[in-house]
Amino acid sequence: MSKNKTWMQLLQDLIEAILAALGHKSAKKRTWHQHVVPYENVWAVRREGNKRITSKHRKQTTAIRRAKVLAKRYDADVIIHRETGGIRDRISYGKH
Repeated sequence: MSKNKTWMQLLQDLIEAILAALGHKSAKKRTWHQHVVPYENVWAVRREGNKRITSKHRKQTTAIRRAKVLAKRYDADVIIHRETGGIRDRISYGKH
C-alpha cells in the first residue's frame, strides 16, 4: 500500500511540475492562515495568499482578535507583523 502512495505522490508531483512549466497555477491546497499587517495607517487582517484584505481595524489588538476568530474556525495560524512588516509573533490553532 505504501508503494501505491509513493507512486501516486510521484505522479501528482510530476503533473504539478508539468502544469507549473506550462504556466498554470499550483493545484496545492491554499491555507487559511491569517496575517495581521499594517495597511494604510491602520491594521488589517489578510488571508495568506490573498491580495485583498479581510478587514481593517484602528488598533492592532482588535485586528489580532478578529484574526484569532478566523484562525480557530479553520484550524490555521495567526501571523502578527510589526509596523515595519517583519513577523512579530505566530499563534497556531492548527491540528498537530
